[in-house]
Amino acid sequence: MRLAWICAACGLLLGPWTAAAQVAGDNGRPQATAVRAPSGGEIRIDGRLDDAAWALATPLTEFVQKEPVEGAPPTERMEVRFVYDDEALIVGARLYNRQGPSAIQAPLSRRDEVDQAEYLLVALDPYLDRRTAYCFGVTASGVRLDHFHRTDSETDFDDGFDPVWRAEVRVDDQGWTAELWIPFSQLRFNDAADHVWGLNLHRRTPTNNEDDYWVAVPRTERAWSSGFGHLTGIRGIDPGRRIEMLPYLSGASTLTGRPDRRNPFDDGRNLTSGVGMDVKVGVGSNLTLDATINPDFGQVEADPAEVNLSNFETFFSERRPFFTEGSSLLTGGAINYFYSRRIGAVPLGAPAGDFVDHPRAATILGAAKLSGRLASGTSVGLLGAVTAGEEARTFDLATATIRDVAVAPRTTWAVARLLQEFGPSASTAGLMFTAVHRDLEPGGRLTPLLAENAFTLSGDTVLRLRGGEYEVKLDGGLTHVSGDPAAMLLVQRASPRYFQRPDATHVSVDPSRTSLTGGRMDASIERRNGRHWLWLAALRVEAPSLEHNDIGRLNNGDGIQLGTTRLTYRETEPGRVFRSYQITASANNEWTFGGDRSANEAGGSVQATFLNFWSATVSGTRNLRTLDWQVTRGGPFVQTPRGWVWTGTLRSRPQAETVWSATGRHESDEHGGFVRGLSGDVSLRPQPKWQLSLGPSWRHETNARQYVTTRGGGRPETFGSRYVFAGIERTTVSAEARFNYTFKPDLNLDVYAEPFAASGRYGGFGELLAARSRLLREYGTGGTTIETLAGGGHAITDGADRFVLSNRDFNVRSFRSNVVLRWEYRPGSTLYLVWQQDRMGSEAVGAPVGFGDAFRSLQAPGTNFLAVKVSFWRAG
Repeated sequence: MRLAWICAACGLLLGPWTAAAQVAGDNGRPQATAVRAPSGGEIRIDGRLDDAAWALATPLTEFVQKEPVEGAPPTERMEVRFVYDDEALIVGARLYNRQGPSAIQAPLSRRDEVDQAEYLLVALDPYLDRRTAYCFGVTASGVRLDHFHRTDSETDFDDGFDPVWRAEVRVDDQGWTAELWIPFSQLRFNDAADHVWGLNLHRRTPTNNEDDYWVAVPRTERAWSSGFGHLTGIRGIDPGRRIEMLPYLSGASTLTGRPDRRNPFDDGRNLTSGVGMDVKVGVGSNLTLDATINPDFGQVEADPAEVNLSNFETFFSERRPFFTEGSSLLTGGAINYFYSRRIGAVPLGAPAGDFVDHPRAATILGAAKLSGRLASGTSVGLLGAVTAGEEARTFDLATATIRDVAVAPRTTWAVARLLQEFGPSASTAGLMFTAVHRDLEPGGRLTPLLAENAFTLSGDTVLRLRGGEYEVKLDGGLTHVSGDPAAMLLVQRASPRYFQRPDATHVSVDPSRTSLTGGRMDASIERRNGRHWLWLAALRVEAPSLEHNDIGRLNNGDGIQLGTTRLTYRETEPGRVFRSYQITASANNEWTFGGDRSANEAGGSVQATFLNFWSATVSGTRNLRTLDWQVTRGGPFVQTPRGWVWTGTLRSRPQAETVWSATGRHESDEHGGFVRGLSGDVSLRPQPKWQLSLGPSWRHETNARQYVTTRGGGRPETFGSRYVFAGIERTTVSAEARFNYTFKPDLNLDVYAEPFAASGRYGGFGELLAARSRLLREYGTGGTTIETLAGGGHAITDGADRFVLSNRDFNVRSFRSNVVLRWEYRPGSTLYLVWQQDRMGSEAVGAPVGFGDAFRSLQAPGTNFLAVKVSFWRAG
């Protein structure tokens, strides 16, 4: 009922967005024609091109290079034909190679991971909106790739788009052939008697570093579907009912290493099972409703390990399929209003107990999405979800009692996004709304901890001028949260705001508040396309009261960014040394609403691609002194030191069978702090069926101003509080490894493993000397004493005041791995076998770690998660 109410309410917003869109004139665009397969002339999808229907289609044979020689004829010939029937568009291609099959580089891999393989890509714009595009491709070894372009950019796409379609290939003495069967049910298009779709074709030949196109976007432009040619001849088609069902069954066991026999919540096996369903229903020819009931994401890869000592939340990328597919529209003009990982996140506020059984995630009872594009040029995205109330169980050893404690309320989530296209260059105007409602009981445990309601309303526009050469972007939004005064007090005192700052004149804490309203605005103008010179000028305003963390993401508000600029000079024509290069200068300045400067930096970078397709990047940034209002966690401003940041990266040819990169980083500041980091990636393919990737990383740093704690008894210069800092020496090492074995294009084994170790050693304790200062009153000087205690802590004496700082040194080891066998045993239906490990060990010592410590994490205690999941796809 809640999901139906959400979709119905959001649907009322569609009324004002029904003006017909204008389509630019299309003179001079190349044209291809699809022919209907004769009655009884069914095409067998086997990659052979020997069916009679192919002889009826006129092939496309005129293509052009974009790389390595822009505008030159392709090295090898290609012929592409289009046939259709009542169900699907069928693409047949003959791709020649005069050197024979041994010259074709086509390793096996999992779906979409085809950078090192020769492939053919078919790009379709069924709406003919010159902005969006569906892409379907296949490699010479039969591996499929598919993605969706929401914007007019070749490099900006959603690879979470995984439709149900087929492709088969054959390799012979002339090269290779391919047949792609693309069902109309997997596309969205306007209802019409005769269809004209946008079309482009792309062939990549990695052995020649060559990219050939039917319509090549010039190197000096950022575009994609706006340059497509036309596919004509399709008429009398109907996508049908477009009903797809994907029920699943799963069973899992979490095996605990060294379980504590006193723990009543862990028997060492922890068996679970589940059943659920995903449903996809076509709403006319334009819209699609996706719904999921009791979804299971057991096959999703775990997040990387980290040690976060900052006051900022870490935002990890979304990997759950329901939320990744078609997510690009819902992000809106600014990416921060909707962060889908809020839905089903780990409940906050773990209760105390000798043993605690805390939910790993809030259960998603159901979720639904409605997406598509209307004939008027309006794109629609609606999402609703309901998560269950969750309880943790605690066990008290002294009384042998189990207690249930609420940790998450039942919550309703909603997101609505409309985007109207207009003008000859496909400019857009958008509107976005988000809402969160939590079922909080008066006087309940969670009522003073969480906002009851949270809303955002925003609008944005992208004005594309002179055919997309220039873009003007405008974005503005309002946020509103409400709830119990105690919950609103937490919102005011949280790290994105810190209204309790004692030296801020423009914000203050109001304990009686029951709501908080804020806003933000962004504006920019950019020259995107040009022979040599590109530039950007932007500003951003975020009110101190801005808050959209309930369903979005926000690290800090209270900022006015002025003078954010970027100027680039580039050369795209190959010369004696470089194939291309660009030089960029940039600057950024920001002030709080109280007029205090919080950012002042300028930098530059040089990027170059060599004639052998290796590339290099060097960048440097100069940070000047500013005031940081967050580092004291609600205390006064602290002046930041001047410093430098330098980075350099070298990459090999990306289409080679062995690909590598190396990056170095060096930072320094006037306090003596520094960062030195090295990281690299190497991908090896000893055999066509398997790939090994390694990504080692090492980082050593010293921070002279690491926040420790806040205590009372301070001096007037710091408003009666002690803001304690220390120097910290940190070392972090990790070695991310991936192994992929492809038995056949639809049967893959993927292994991910990350040994991780981090250490931190504190020293040089002191407290802030004065508000807005960068200096410390070091303990052990100026009449103070510091004593090291037996447990590693420190006792501080300052006159009559004596207090203890606990030992904060750490040495953390972690090992996370994910092994998944994926078998698409029939189109759309998949079997998953999953084995996940999560091991963790820690000590209160600060000895620096090395790679040996990372691999010793394999000896740490942890859990093993084993799961089987089977899904069954069926179309109605």
